[in-house]
Order: sequence, then C-alpha cells, then structure tokens
Amino acid sequence: MEQDLARQWLATAVEEARAGLAEGGIPIGAALYAADGAVLGRGRNLRVQEGDPSLHAETAAFRAAGRQRSYRGTTMVTTLSPCWYCSGLVRQFGISRVVVGEDRTFCGGQEWLARHGVEVVVLDDPRCVAMMREFIAENRALWNEDIGE
Repeated sequence: MEQDLARQWLATAVEEARAGLAEGGIPIGAALYAADGAVLGRGRNLRVQEGDPSLHAETAAFRAAGRQRSYRGTTMVTTLSPCWYCSGLVRQFGISRVVVGEDRTFCGGQEWLARHGVEVVVLDDPRCVAMMREFIAENRALWNEDIGE
C-alpha cells in the first residue's frame, strides 16, 4: 500500500481517537475503507463511554460500516495495533489489509494476521505513539483493563 494514502486514511482514525479521549475514553480510533477508498465506517473505543467491553475502535468502525456483501479488498485503519479480539474480527470477515498507526505501546495480533495472509502496514506514526504513551502514563488501571491485564 502506498504510504501517503495510508497516512491520509490514518488521519480519520486519529480524529476518532482524539474524540474518544475528549469524551473521557481510551484514545484508539479506527476506520474501515472500501477498495475504492470510500469510508465505509469509522469509530472509536467506546468501552468507557458506553460501558460495553466489546466496543473497541475496530469493532465500532466495523459496526458503523453496516452489513457488506463481502469485506474482501477492504482496509481496517487503526491508531494502535489491533488486539486479539479485533484481529479475530479482521480474520473472521476477510478484511484484506490492516494499517496500524503504531505498535510500540501495544502489539496485538498483527503478526498473526500477516501469517494468515492479511497485509499489515505499520506506519509508526509519532502522533499515535505520543497519544498512547501519555494516556497509559496517566491511566494505567484503565489501560490494563482495556488490554485484559
């Protein structure tokens, strides 16, 4: 995938992450893009805001996309490496590519995804790294809850 396009798409996920942080939630955002570049759905981690442990950013973006005949050729863009739960969603529905804003603060199932034919693009975006490092430093207990520790 072209890096410039991946960074453009990441901007949508970063907007969602910042919105989630402003709401008192965990700053992780995601967007699902069609093969033609149209945004199918976007979302943010809503575990805190909605009191629902299943509302990770990727899940929220997937739900916002609504029912699709097929997810082949789609790209899930996320500010943070997808956890095992969200990695399973990608595999279950055949999402073809995952663009990861950063994997320094957390590295979930992205290697597993790559081994199973999903194209994984890691951007190592400094905005995403800084946002997560600051959040984790200030909210260790909430972060540990989110990652199941």
